[in-house]
Amino acid sequence: MKYNFDEIIDRKKSDCIKWDATQTFFGTEDVLPMWVADMDFRTPRFIIKSIENQLKRAVLGYTFAGEEWYSAIIQWLKHKHDWEISKDSLTFVPGIVRGQAHVLQCFTEINDKVLIMSPVYHPFFHVTTQLHREVVSSSLCIENNEISIDFNQFEKDIKGCKMLILCNPHNPGGRVWTENELKEIAHICYKNNVLVISDEIHADLTLPNYKHHPFASVSKEASEIAITLMAPSKTFNMPGISSSYAIIKNEKLNEQFQTFMQAGEFNNGNMFAYASTAAAYQQGEDWLKQLLQYIQKNIDFTEDFLENEIPSISMIRPQASFLIFLNCKNLNLAQKDLEQLFLNKAHLALNSGTMFGTEGEGFMRLNVGCPHATLQKALEQLKSALR
Repeated sequence: MKYNFDEIIDRKKSDCIKWDATQTFFGTEDVLPMWVADMDFRTPRFIIKSIENQLKRAVLGYTFAGEEWYSAIIQWLKHKHDWEISKDSLTFVPGIVRGQAHVLQCFTEINDKVLIMSPVYHPFFHVTTQLHREVVSSSLCIENNEISIDFNQFEKDIKGCKMLILCNPHNPGGRVWTENELKEIAHICYKNNVLVISDEIHADLTLPNYKHHPFASVSKEASEIAITLMAPSKTFNMPGISSSYAIIKNEKLNEQFQTFMQAGEFNNGNMFAYASTAAAYQQGEDWLKQLLQYIQKNIDFTEDFLENEIPSISMIRPQASFLIFLNCKNLNLAQKDLEQLFLNKAHLALNSGTMFGTEGEGFMRLNVGCPHATLQKALEQLKSALR
């Protein structure tokens, strides 16, 4: 089946954050939204049908995770990532960020230090500080539009920390960490008694020629300290369902987390969460393959457009996901002026680079998970603004 990712879907007046909350977040509705990390593509029909089938039962009752939910996840992870997990190691969580909050509450105490590798997805900071844990920031290296880890600095920064929140693959830079890099992270954390939350929500959006490695799968040390958080939400454009899951191989940690989740009934999903996840993993491979090809073309188009039409702006080429970190440092603008250029001159709503940490100064994050016509319009507006 051929899927139409060029279709323009009117999302306005649906109470979606991306299109209907620009007045709240940017102070204007006169912008083309290219910010929130969901896609403007139609959620695949097999997801919608799984929800329709639940509605046809005519009773919106309490629902539990059945065998289909477990088996779909287990088979998908084995097939896509060559990672074998057991049913017992799986726990439903109502969203990745909520999952991070639950993990922090379960395994850390107030004032414990939590390491974050910055620049990184901004809720890593917010969740940690709002729960009264101390954020320790370890800067990633950004040179020649490539992201890397200074392991000497990382090993110094991890001292005294109770937990690391790892973004694997990385957001906003789109970096797919190599197996050796993940092994080194695991080794340093293991010998310093640091647990690792591995946020792998973008795992299935790893682009052609790159391979995602689940952190817990790279070594025995990683398996002993990892709490992995995954979801079909980004991949199949269904974040509004709030369906995610945690995987913990260490039996002691797993028992502790499941007890915590059961105590507050945090591990209970809604009736649509289980069915849609199973449908995504059972029926979504062909759709995903076509999606990644389309996203790859949008990334190629963006790179070519910048080189030929806006050479003062470059980009970190993502190895995963539909998010591009634009390097605007050659414009020599203060971050506030850069934000105003995009907002008031180009009439574009993007995430400011400093939202992801001070290391993001001079950057803006662009969402290319949209029809090609929308992306072209956005880049043309940016080109005109820079004139």
